Amino acid sequence: MGKTAFLFPGQGVQCFGMGKDFYENFEIAKQVYDLAGEASGLDVAKICFEENELLNITEYTQIALLTTEVAILKVLWEKGVKADMSAGLSLGEYGALAAGEVMDLKDLFYLIRKRGLYMQEAYPQGGGMTAVLGLDVDAVEEVLKTCDGIVSVANDNCPGQIVITGEKTSVDQAAALLTEKGAKKCVPLVVSGPFHSKLLEGAGEKLAEEMKNVSFKDPVIPYVCNLEASLVDSKERIPYLLEKQVSGKVRFRESLQYLCENGVDRFIEIGPGKSLAGFLKRINRDVEIINISTVSDLEKL
Repeated sequence: MGKTAFLFPGQGVQCFGMGKDFYENFEIAKQVYDLAGEASGLDVAKICFEENELLNITEYTQIALLTTEVAILKVLWEKGVKADMSAGLSLGEYGALAAGEVMDLKDLFYLIRKRGLYMQEAYPQGGGMTAVLGLDVDAVEEVLKTCDGIVSVANDNCPGQIVITGEKTSVDQAAALLTEKGAKKCVPLVVSGPFHSKLLEGAGEKLAEEMKNVSFKDPVIPYVCNLEASLVDSKERIPYLLEKQVSGKVRFRESLQYLCENGVDRFIEIGPGKSLAGFLKRINRDVEIINISTVSDLEKL
């Protein structure tokens, strides 16, 4: 019998109204939003449900999106839906932590609020990120070696979709060179910082200090971490992996491959959009993929 994995998307999929129908129809979901508000000092439900200027600002996006993912997760649990493993893209890795019950939820929301703040503050000007389409990660990294300044791979999402990050001038130079090398398209991303680059090492260090006050537990279900694309089934290395993830490459293509190679043939993407399903289809078309972003999606299960 095959295995099931939960997948949690990262920043960029957020949208106004996300999670509202879960909040209105399930008490367990409402409790999650209330707890996130208590832990962060923000009206998280309002940020998620009403049009505002905050949702697309990193320090608010992260707590809002994670809260929505956890609220949906809790409803799935209430309905008896379980998984054998999990993985999440960048911020989504914290959704995988929730699925593994590695820490108290209030601590989880506190950490993601701090992560968003520290990433927002780390390099507020002069950074950039660009999606590179049509080249594999090895080809991109070869070109980046020839660039000036700080530029590196932020996300290896799936075959033919790589995101680069760093100093804006260096990212722009790299994009021009990558186009010459055969990239189909290089698309600058509207982001507030050079996420997953060495420019954010300081943010990771600040987050590490916060984690000293958090009690971690062994995951109830293991998850595949971004930093190493390997399975995490004990608590010992979780703080290190989360610290380094802030400035390290997100190895999501390899993470999905790992899950497929280890018996997962059913994926449940939890949260708005279908970005991870799109990545997965580029890797393995034989697996079942279900997205749960609205209450009506529960019928698929």
